[in-house]
Amino acid sequence: MDSRSTARAALRMALTPNREAEAELKKALEAEQIKSTAVDYGGEFLSSLQKVVERAVVASKREGLVDQSHQCEGAVAGATREALAQIMPKALGLNVGGKVGIARCGPHIAVAIFFGIGLLHLNDVAVGLGHRVVQDS
Repeated sequence: MDSRSTARAALRMALTPNREAEAELKKALEAEQIKSTAVDYGGEFLSSLQKVVERAVVASKREGLVDQSHQCEGAVAGATREALAQIMPKALGLNVGGKVGIARCGPHIAVAIFFGIGLLHLNDVAVGLGHRVVQDS
């Protein structure tokens, strides 16, 4: 598998509409030797940046995508921050809600973020994607 396949898996996880679809996709991706997980999130964008990164790292460790080494945790955190940076121009000062999808295949780790952005029913949507390569210690 390559980085594109891993990134595609993370995007697919972020786009799942509910936990049941997420579980089905996770099982299908496992058959392709891709580990994956997803985390829901919502809140004010700027004040929630750290929480999104923390949730991505915790979920990745909990689901066995990465071990507890600094390299692996840092790779997930870095890919998440990259994805958030891509969304930032649209989301600054507004509320966001959606899902973070994380996938790993071999050394490739991808984090995709799919958020609705806005106020009340006047939402825009944005997708961010980050990728890192890491070798387990």
